[in-house]
Amino acid sequence: MGTHYEGTEAEKLALDCYIELFRAAESVGQRINAHLRDHDLTTSQFGVLEALYHLGPMQSGELGQKILKTSGNMTMVIDHLEKQGYVTRQRREDDRRCVDIHLTTPGRALIEAILPAHVAGVVDALSALTTTEQTQLAALCRTLGLAQA
Repeated sequence: MGTHYEGTEAEKLALDCYIELFRAAESVGQRINAHLRDHDLTTSQFGVLEALYHLGPMQSGELGQKILKTSGNMTMVIDHLEKQGYVTRQRREDDRRCVDIHLTTPGRALIEAILPAHVAGVVDALSALTTTEQTQLAALCRTLGLAQA
Protein backbone atom coordinates (compact mmCIF):
# COMPACT_ATOMS: atom_id res chain seq x y z
CA MET A 1 0.00 0.00 0.00
CA GLY A 2 1.54 3.25 -1.09
CA THR A 3 0.81 6.81 -0.19
CA HIS A 4 -2.58 8.41 -0.56
CA TYR A 5 -0.99 11.84 -0.67
CA GLU A 6 -2.10 13.83 -3.68
CA GLY A 7 1.02 15.75 -4.51
CA THR A 8 3.45 15.93 -7.39
CA GLU A 9 4.76 12.75 -8.98
CA ALA A 10 8.12 13.33 -7.30
CA GLU A 11 6.44 13.69 -3.89
CA LYS A 12 4.34 10.55 -4.36
CA LEU A 13 7.37 8.57 -5.56
CA ALA A 14 9.47 9.69 -2.58
CA LEU A 15 6.66 8.92 -0.13
CA ASP A 16 6.01 5.50 -1.69
CA CYS A 17 9.72 4.71 -1.54
CA TYR A 18 9.92 5.81 2.09
CA ILE A 19 6.90 3.71 3.05
CA GLU A 20 8.38 0.61 1.39
CA LEU A 21 11.81 1.22 2.95
CA PHE A 22 10.34 1.73 6.43
CA ARG A 23 8.05 -1.30 6.24
CA ALA A 24 10.81 -3.55 4.94
CA ALA A 25 13.25 -2.36 7.62
CA GLU A 26 10.67 -2.86 10.39
CA SER A 27 9.64 -6.29 9.12
CA VAL A 28 13.20 -7.54 8.69
CA GLY A 29 14.30 -6.03 12.00
CA GLN A 30 11.46 -7.62 13.93
CA ARG A 31 12.17 -11.01 12.40
CA ILE A 32 15.93 -10.85 12.97
CA ASN A 33 15.74 -9.46 16.51
CA ALA A 34 12.90 -11.61 17.86
CA HIS A 35 15.40 -13.95 19.56
CA LEU A 36 16.71 -11.11 21.73
CA ARG A 37 13.59 -11.33 23.93
CA ASP A 38 14.74 -14.80 24.99
CA HIS A 39 17.81 -13.13 26.52
CA ASP A 40 15.95 -10.13 28.00
CA LEU A 41 17.73 -7.77 25.60
CA THR A 42 16.52 -4.87 23.51
CA THR A 43 17.91 -4.16 20.08
CA SER A 44 19.89 -1.25 21.53
CA GLN A 45 21.34 -3.40 24.30
CA PHE A 46 22.37 -6.04 21.78
CA GLY A 47 23.94 -3.30 19.63
CA VAL A 48 26.03 -2.11 22.58
CA LEU A 49 27.19 -5.63 23.42
CA GLU A 50 28.04 -6.34 19.79
CA ALA A 51 29.94 -3.04 19.37
CA LEU A 52 31.97 -3.63 22.54
CA TYR A 53 32.65 -7.22 21.50
CA HIS A 54 33.96 -6.25 18.06
CA LEU A 55 35.50 -2.82 18.77
CA GLY A 56 36.53 -2.96 22.42
CA PRO A 57 35.85 -0.48 25.23
CA MET A 58 34.57 2.97 24.32
CA GLN A 59 32.78 5.94 25.79
CA SER A 60 29.00 6.18 25.87
CA GLY A 61 28.93 8.87 23.17
CA GLU A 62 30.99 6.72 20.83
CA LEU A 63 28.65 3.78 21.43
CA GLY A 64 25.67 6.00 20.70
CA GLN A 65 27.17 7.02 17.38
CA LYS A 66 27.84 3.38 16.48
CA ILE A 67 24.28 2.23 17.15
CA LEU A 68 22.56 5.53 16.24
CA LYS A 69 21.14 6.35 19.68
CA THR A 70 21.06 9.59 21.68
CA SER A 71 23.24 10.12 24.75
CA GLY A 72 20.16 10.07 27.00
CA ASN A 73 19.05 6.74 25.58
CA MET A 74 22.59 5.36 25.87
CA THR A 75 22.71 6.15 29.59
CA MET A 76 19.55 4.10 30.14
CA VAL A 77 20.76 1.24 27.93
CA ILE A 78 24.15 1.09 29.67
CA ASP A 79 22.54 1.35 33.13
CA HIS A 80 20.38 -1.69 32.32
CA LEU A 81 23.32 -3.69 30.94
CA GLU A 82 25.39 -2.77 33.98
CA LYS A 83 22.63 -3.95 36.35
CA GLN A 84 22.57 -7.24 34.47
CA GLY A 85 26.34 -7.56 34.90
CA TYR A 86 27.12 -7.43 31.18
CA VAL A 87 29.12 -4.17 31.14
CA THR A 88 31.07 -1.99 33.57
CA ARG A 89 31.94 1.68 33.55
CA GLN A 90 35.61 2.42 34.18
CA ARG A 91 37.09 5.88 34.56
CA ARG A 92 40.28 6.33 32.53
CA GLU A 93 43.40 6.74 34.60
CA ASP A 94 45.02 9.10 32.08
CA ASP A 95 41.95 11.35 31.90
CA ARG A 96 39.54 11.14 34.83
CA ARG A 97 36.85 12.98 32.82
CA CYS A 98 36.48 10.00 30.48
CA VAL A 99 34.52 6.89 31.36
CA ASP A 100 34.85 3.84 29.13
CA ILE A 101 32.25 1.09 28.89
CA HIS A 102 33.77 -2.40 29.08
CA LEU A 103 32.27 -5.78 28.32
CA THR A 104 32.37 -8.08 31.35
CA THR A 105 33.09 -11.81 31.22
CA PRO A 106 29.34 -12.63 31.43
CA GLY A 107 28.66 -10.00 28.75
CA ARG A 108 31.26 -11.53 26.46
CA ALA A 109 29.83 -15.01 27.09
CA LEU A 110 26.32 -13.79 26.27
CA ILE A 111 27.25 -12.09 23.01
CA GLU A 112 29.36 -15.08 21.95
CA ALA A 113 26.42 -17.37 22.68
CA ILE A 114 23.78 -15.40 20.75
CA LEU A 115 25.79 -13.86 17.91
CA PRO A 116 25.88 -17.00 15.70
CA ALA A 117 22.07 -17.32 15.79
CA HIS A 118 21.74 -13.59 15.12
CA VAL A 119 24.01 -13.81 12.09
CA ALA A 120 22.10 -16.86 10.84
CA GLY A 121 18.86 -14.88 11.22
CA VAL A 122 20.26 -12.00 9.19
CA VAL A 123 21.44 -14.36 6.45
CA ASP A 124 18.08 -16.12 6.41
CA ALA A 125 16.05 -12.90 6.32
CA LEU A 126 18.11 -11.44 3.49
CA SER A 127 18.10 -14.68 1.50
CA ALA A 128 14.94 -13.34 -0.15
CA LEU A 129 17.39 -11.27 -2.23
CA THR A 130 20.11 -12.57 -4.51
CA THR A 131 23.72 -11.74 -3.63
CA THR A 132 23.69 -9.12 -6.38
CA GLU A 133 20.51 -7.59 -4.97
CA GLN A 134 22.00 -7.59 -1.45
CA THR A 135 25.06 -5.76 -2.77
CA GLN A 136 22.87 -3.25 -4.62
CA LEU A 137 20.64 -2.70 -1.58
CA ALA A 138 23.66 -2.16 0.68
CA ALA A 139 25.10 0.39 -1.76
CA LEU A 140 21.77 2.22 -2.09
CA CYS A 141 21.31 2.32 1.69
CA ARG A 142 24.83 3.62 2.17
CA THR A 143 24.27 6.36 -0.43
CA LEU A 144 20.97 7.33 1.21
CA GLY A 145 22.45 7.29 4.71
CA LEU A 146 25.51 9.36 3.79
CA ALA A 147 23.32 11.94 2.08
CA GLN A 148 21.60 12.63 5.42
CA ALA A 149 24.76 13.71 7.25
